[in-house]
Amino acid sequence: MLGVCDRTFRRYIHRYEERGLDGLLDKRLAQASSRCTPVDEGIALAQKYEGRYRGWSVKHFHSWYGCDGGQPSFTWVKNTLQSRGLVPKTTRKGTHRSRRDPSPLRGMMLHQDGSTHEWVPGRKWDLIVTMDDGTGEHYRMFFVQEEGTSSSFQGVRDVILHEGLFSSLYTDRGSHYWFTPECGGRVSKGQLTQFG
Repeated sequence: MLGVCDRTFRRYIHRYEERGLDGLLDKRLAQASSRCTPVDEGIALAQKYEGRYRGWSVKHFHSWYGCDGGQPSFTWVKNTLQSRGLVPKTTRKGTHRSRRDPSPLRGMMLHQDGSTHEWVPGRKWDLIVTMDDGTGEHYRMFFVQEEGTSSSFQGVRDVILHEGLFSSLYTDRGSHYWFTPECGGRVSKGQLTQFG
């Protein structure tokens, strides 16, 4: 009838016999966490948003609120605004990186990337890998002090000399591959780097 197992019910009886009704109180509900934000701050945040900033995205409002002396987390601001119905709950977007099918034939597309790691204890190097996208075959791998234009040219040059020309090349957004006018924005297809 109570929706608890026999063992839990016996604990309730034992606590009641020891401490009376106080023994039955759920201490988790009685004590607020020291990390909890005060209720009045949540009300003040909602009033600020509703009064002057309605329509702002949570991201923009949170960055403004942080500049204005508030220090709560983005998640707390979002949950507070959503719980009061001031911003809509959004559905989860798809995966950040959608999986791309590999090239169907050997030699169609190369993939080049660098990886910084302590390959030898006490020494960090960049490993430059140029590989076939379709087969996963590693055509060229070598260490350099730092990944850049020269190392990218070297990897592609060696592949062309030993394997022949390829159709396309896939890289990350490294500054030696692409010019990005705005931080975090799209790469420029018109302004090419030396490698581009």
